[in-house]
Amino acid sequence: MIITFIGHSRLFSKDDLKEKIVESVSRIATKDEKITFYCGGYGDFDRIALTSCHYIKSKYKNVEIVYVTPYLTKPHQEKINVLIGERVYDSIIYPPIESVPPKLAIIKRNEWMIDKSEIIISFVEHSYGGAYRSFKYAKKRDKKIINLANF
Repeated sequence: MIITFIGHSRLFSKDDLKEKIVESVSRIATKDEKITFYCGGYGDFDRIALTSCHYIKSKYKNVEIVYVTPYLTKPHQEKINVLIGERVYDSIIYPPIESVPPKLAIIKRNEWMIDKSEIIISFVEHSYGGAYRSFKYAKKRDKKIINLANF
């Protein structure tokens, strides 16, 4: 099972969000099932999701945490090297978006993550911005979405 996270880069209501993510995963996955988390690595929600993934990995047998990078630039490669060295992620994927202009790379990366996932765990509480755009894209693709916000 592949799970992708979608959420705002700035959150104002973070209370119990880690617990809600962990609870959501425990409701949809068994401890023996292979779970792959696709993470974007930007902003408040992504940081909380990553922390939740590490916690889940400590409790479940077969979990992989994947950073899906939108860029292959030299500064981004340096960031990736740090992430690998610190073992923040188990693996790193660059989706087939090399022909996309840099200003659209995150949008196309998010769409690729959504397309590859069975489940989306989100925290989208307003109807503007990149997280909302990704949320709408996931709905259009008929993905199972668990939105942890009161939206």
